[in-house]
Amino acid sequence: MEDMPVFTNDAVVLGLLMLSLGFVFYTSSIKTGFWAKFYKIVPGVLMCYLIPAILNSAGLIDASVSNLYFMASRYLLPASLVLMTLSIDLKAIFNLGPKALIMFFAATIGIIIGGPIAILLISAISPETVGGAGFDATWRGLSTLAGSWIGGGANQAAMLEIYQYNQEKYGGMVLVDIVVANLWMAIVLLGVGKSDRIDQWLQADNSAITDLKNKVSAYSDSVKRIPSLSDFMIILALAFGAVGIAHFGADEISSFLVRTFDVFQDKKSTLASFSSEFFWMITIATALGILLSFTKFKQYEGAGASKIGSIFIYVLVATIGMKMDLGSVFENPGLIAIGLVWMTIHVVILLVTAKLIKAPYFFLAVGSQANVGGAASAPVVAAAFHPSLATVGVLLAVFGYVVGTYGAILCTMLMQIASGS
Repeated sequence: MEDMPVFTNDAVVLGLLMLSLGFVFYTSSIKTGFWAKFYKIVPGVLMCYLIPAILNSAGLIDASVSNLYFMASRYLLPASLVLMTLSIDLKAIFNLGPKALIMFFAATIGIIIGGPIAILLISAISPETVGGAGFDATWRGLSTLAGSWIGGGANQAAMLEIYQYNQEKYGGMVLVDIVVANLWMAIVLLGVGKSDRIDQWLQADNSAITDLKNKVSAYSDSVKRIPSLSDFMIILALAFGAVGIAHFGADEISSFLVRTFDVFQDKKSTLASFSSEFFWMITIATALGILLSFTKFKQYEGAGASKIGSIFIYVLVATIGMKMDLGSVFENPGLIAIGLVWMTIHVVILLVTAKLIKAPYFFLAVGSQANVGGAASAPVVAAAFHPSLATVGVLLAVFGYVVGTYGAILCTMLMQIASGS
């Protein structure tokens, strides 16, 4: 009981998170003095993430005893995707060109080769950290990180089944996943506020992204109106009606695949991630948003559809921040060091690739998060640039589910060789 946070009631925790978000938005709206200077350095979206992380680290709240992340990721995330996709210009999305995919696969390659290189580097300093025999072998545990950082939770579970890492020690790997992935997400969000300067250094042409943002903004301005209560109710009906359909469809598709095909029942199968209900929920919600963008409902963008979607995204950001315990960085320094070296290699490959092909920071950030963060955080990072770009994050995250287990198996083979097993 001594490890329990001060506040365990989710109503209280939600209140704290909303107060944190309100504080950030209020202070970031002040255009003079200290706060104006502060937010020139630290983006508001990063503060929306860090304040809950500080509350968690101080023992006031704890994501592990709260259902808020589940609520935000299962209900608010799909709702936000529908509302942010409502005004999307699909042609403009495709006009973004191949650089988005190139950066996504560069991020994947960075994870695949980063694991074995990290093992080689850490083994030179601390061989016992990357040792272990049989099912206790560190490389087996790191296979679950590879699954998580290329695909997502379903791919991570598949790797645990395939390589049979000692489940009593698995918590240490989950800790590395949370700490390192969340630290990297914080750095990515920090870069959002400096994306123009990063793009200059990369000599990147971000005109296609700017055109997409301008098109969506111009359309929003053309249909803008003072929203009525009816407008808000219809927007929420569209959003959560679609969430209901997405959940129903995800349950049915997942159950059908598992019931009909043995390959989807086998958690060791590379196709097992396609039986993930979360994967189908995100896919269906995005598809429904795209379908609605071809109807007259698109005009509800003028009544603030994407702004409501952005509210949902920021609540999700706060609940993701709840999962970050800043003090846990020092709990298992050896494993954390492997994770940090691994992620650094991933970042170096991303930077080199972006520099070579002159890709904007947007593609670097979203390509990385589509791998490391998956469908829960890729749209968050994309939407931090502009709400209309959330769909790009989802589409790339879907690729992560597709290649996740295959890439993780290749990475694990290389890590096994690197560890001398």
